[in-house]
Amino acid sequence: MHGVMNTLPLPLDGITVVAVEQAVAAPFATRQLADLGARVIKVERPDGGDFARGYDTAARGLASHFVWCNRGKESLAVDLKDPRGLAVVRELVAGADVFVQNLAQGAAARLGLDAASLCAAHPRLVAVDISGYGAGGPYAHKRAYDMLVQCEAGLVSVTGTAEQPVKAGVPAADIAAAMYAFSGVLAALLRRSATGRGGPVEVSMLDALAEWMGHPLHQGMHGATPPPRTGLAHSVIAPYDAFATADGEQVLLSVQNDREWRRLAERVLRRPELAEDPDFATNAARTANRERTDDAVGRALAGLTGEEALAGLEAAGIACARLNTVADVAAHPQLAARDRWREVGSPVGPLRALLPPITLPGGEDPRMGAVPALGEHTDALLRALGMTDEQTSVLRRDGVIA
Repeated sequence: MHGVMNTLPLPLDGITVVAVEQAVAAPFATRQLADLGARVIKVERPDGGDFARGYDTAARGLASHFVWCNRGKESLAVDLKDPRGLAVVRELVAGADVFVQNLAQGAAARLGLDAASLCAAHPRLVAVDISGYGAGGPYAHKRAYDMLVQCEAGLVSVTGTAEQPVKAGVPAADIAAAMYAFSGVLAALLRRSATGRGGPVEVSMLDALAEWMGHPLHQGMHGATPPPRTGLAHSVIAPYDAFATADGEQVLLSVQNDREWRRLAERVLRRPELAEDPDFATNAARTANRERTDDAVGRALAGLTGEEALAGLEAAGIACARLNTVADVAAHPQLAARDRWREVGSPVGPLRALLPPITLPGGEDPRMGAVPALGEHTDALLRALGMTDEQTSVLRRDGVIA
């Protein structure tokens, strides 16, 4: 155990979640619930399971998305198209606190596993429908993959360089929907503790990511021009960008006010005259003369190593950062110093994973359980429902379970 003495239990200890889920949005939401102590039963197809299992083999033979989103869950491999398989899931849901699904629009309703149907049958149940575009409207049945929703929500229009829009390098629409589903479950459980009733929760990827478009959206809606794409630069602040150093590192810095510019000019650029020069003395002047401003900063940093540049910027009180690679993040000294890494079990042995970002001092450590093999818990779950070995072997023979 790490840190303080354990006093408080995990907040979701005793909560059972059943999830008919795939890809990222629902699995990432339910992984948060598992980390906080919930029991999560992941329902997968017998023939290959969650298709995210097959995205790649980067995590020592396992798919990186799957490892990231599915630790701490029990895998039940069952065919929902077979009435016997559907009956198993219905029985599990009857004893659950939370149900989450992100099947294609309409698929859950055809199985009677949509939030409205389940909450009508089980008033204490919190049931979550995660969709691409919502249940109604002209886009309800459009296929909704992360990159497509990033484009529809306008994120791609404000990301990239002046010449080239680019999608975010992580599945931003999936992650946004997942985090609203996670917080929606917590809110609904709080309401249930007060009223005794759970109820439906609806989250769409488009709604979630459109919310994240906050300031560009409000700029554009209220008459201003939405911010232009500026790569790593800032549309109205200079200097604010990445600069190459003598050893090939990229160092980012941001000057937020004219006092900081004075310190940068005197202590790092070694050109104190730039602090008084009317072409550079104010942010408006520096932004108007962005090329000359960046050239002055770039020349100074090009003569320093990355370490020297960062040390000089820190000493001058200038906000700065490294442009880290993924490998740099995995070895980040701040994450190491704060003991943020753990090992999680998996079918291929222990894998490194970051602690979840929600820290609850004075309580139990997050429950970072193993990544399950497909159908690893099928037999145990069916046995717990009272099914005999003979009955399960018939289901397995018929391909209903795996």
